[in-house]
Amino acid sequence: MDTEEHPDFHPNLPRIFFSKVGNQRLRTAIWSGTDKGYGKRTPLLFFNGIGANLEIAQAFADTFTGRDIITFDMPGVGGSPDPTLPYRPWWVAKAAKQILTENGYDKVDVLGVSWGGGPAQQFAWQNKKMTKRLILCATTTGVTMVPGNPKALSKMMSPKRYIDRDFLAKNFETLYGDAASEGVTEFSINMVPPSVKGYLYQLGAMAGYSTLPFIRRIRAKTLVIMGEKDHIVPVINGRLLNYMLKNSELKIIKEAGHLFLLTRRDETIELIRDFFDEPEVAMPHVDPFMMPSVEASFNHKDEFDPAFVMS
Repeated sequence: MDTEEHPDFHPNLPRIFFSKVGNQRLRTAIWSGTDKGYGKRTPLLFFNGIGANLEIAQAFADTFTGRDIITFDMPGVGGSPDPTLPYRPWWVAKAAKQILTENGYDKVDVLGVSWGGGPAQQFAWQNKKMTKRLILCATTTGVTMVPGNPKALSKMMSPKRYIDRDFLAKNFETLYGDAASEGVTEFSINMVPPSVKGYLYQLGAMAGYSTLPFIRRIRAKTLVIMGEKDHIVPVINGRLLNYMLKNSELKIIKEAGHLFLLTRRDETIELIRDFFDEPEVAMPHVDPFMMPSVEASFNHKDEFDPAFVMS
């Protein structure tokens, strides 16, 4: 197909489908890597932040096209139905393992962002043989964290920033510490509001949870990345992770806030590439792209409908 005749066509769309874990259906995405040669690049399991639907990972996937990337929506987030029961990080890690196994993956690198850092650590501990390397971005040990700015944390208790884009733009810097002009568009363009139940259950999953009881037993080589001006997760939490993890290194991005994966993407990707010891690849600068909506991108078989992209 001639992409010039179809300017909205995006060559790096994932395969999207539903996985069933117990009674819970989870909307799952797999971006297929283009480089199956050099080093047989390890697939990457991606745990997203609270309330964040899988489309938000598109910007990251566009800079790591060499490897398969696997992620899924938490219950009540994006296209996943509301949770049937409360859940904990161990269940999220179990669900991830089942999804990986069903799709033929037996070894992955693991990346956790913010809320997703808890399940990422849990997965690395529960599945030591499956985890090659671990990357923790803007995250903590759980309830044992050093809390962030009270103004930011109070706004985190509600999913309003996912629902009201004007509220997001107005409070972006207060919430995240990133300059609003740099991050609002990329953060909001693929944003799908979570359900209230889904958001509250995701908050509740971390209630009383800490990785400290097992963190010293995580074997995977780990990269911890923090933003110097993060209002939600202060840098000291990254220092704690680096101290507790036996095989880790800490990188702090100067002047960056909580969403440095978007607002300081090139710098973050360079750090991750260095950690993976991958050859340098030119950083693509693509315009923010809106993936097909949750409703429009599925047919009755709950599979991604390629005809929608081709239209």
